[in-house]
Amino acid sequence: MLIKVNDVELCVETFGNPADPPVLLIGVTMLSWPDELCAALAEERYVVRYDLRDAGQSTFADPDAPTYDLRDLVTDASELLVALDLERTHVVGMGVGGFIVQLLALDHPDQVASLTLISTRPVAPGPVDPDLPDHSPETMGQLFGRPMPDWTDRAGVVDYMTGSARLLCGARGFDEQDVRATAGAVFDRAGRTVKAQLASHLGTMFAAIDCRPRWRERLGEITAPTLVVHGDEDPFFPHGNGVALAAEIPGATLLTLPGIGQGVPRVTWPTVVDALVRHTSLPHGRKARSWIFCGRPRSIGQRWSQRNQRTSLRSEVSWTFFQGSSSQWAVPVA
Repeated sequence: MLIKVNDVELCVETFGNPADPPVLLIGVTMLSWPDELCAALAEERYVVRYDLRDAGQSTFADPDAPTYDLRDLVTDASELLVALDLERTHVVGMGVGGFIVQLLALDHPDQVASLTLISTRPVAPGPVDPDLPDHSPETMGQLFGRPMPDWTDRAGVVDYMTGSARLLCGARGFDEQDVRATAGAVFDRAGRTVKAQLASHLGTMFAAIDCRPRWRERLGEITAPTLVVHGDEDPFFPHGNGVALAAEIPGATLLTLPGIGQGVPRVTWPTVVDALVRHTSLPHGRKARSWIFCGRPRSIGQRWSQRNQRTSLRSEVSWTFFQGSSSQWAVPVA
């Protein structure tokens, strides 16, 4: 459905029972969050995902010369919650979507029940702060050293995005079937122009929009319970960025995904869904502690993996438990 907010129309999709606690997922397009992942989370949550402006099927103008800035994207998210009659909402941001949700928590704290930051960092695109790890030069050379595809050719775009994912997903994260399906679906939903395809696949508008002023120095103002999820093999926003976010946001918890790069590929879904359900179950204001779990998560993730063998969780995946969890399964992280 299309919902008008802040003088644009956003393409929005919901999953689950509106009576359940709401969770807003923000990436570049709604397909940053695959259908099956949303359906699993919707067993216990009301899930909302949408396309940013200039991406997917939302209002498209010119992602190479945008007339909006990062704060407009934050206002879009804020007004979307109002339009959907959602009050305090659990917000989850991945990659550049993490910039939006950090600012949503800072500038609209009354709308944010909890915050989850996945594969993101505390500064905008451009030169990184000296204490933060930047993009892996080797991986960026491989990523952008390849010939670009014909962005109007579906098969070529799918092949190109599959090659990109292979470089970014980490040792355990690459799932070619999923990557090809998602790339094809993103292609099908975007406009048939080079600009539209680049914006939906690569989020190119973030190379052009004004992201000022900085917000890293304000992270200590965030009051929403915060979960940071980051792969320890992320070459785009390396793991140290997640460590910094967890250190600078009061009471934040860090969940590290071993062998995982950018995003949350299928192998992580049982872990991530269970983490999100647990995190969004915390009473407002409760401080969480970080734990490492060395076996399988037992609630929603395990039930789901029993239904879908492709999501079965390998035993080496680390798990974050919160204060009050069963101590025989947990070891506190120093």
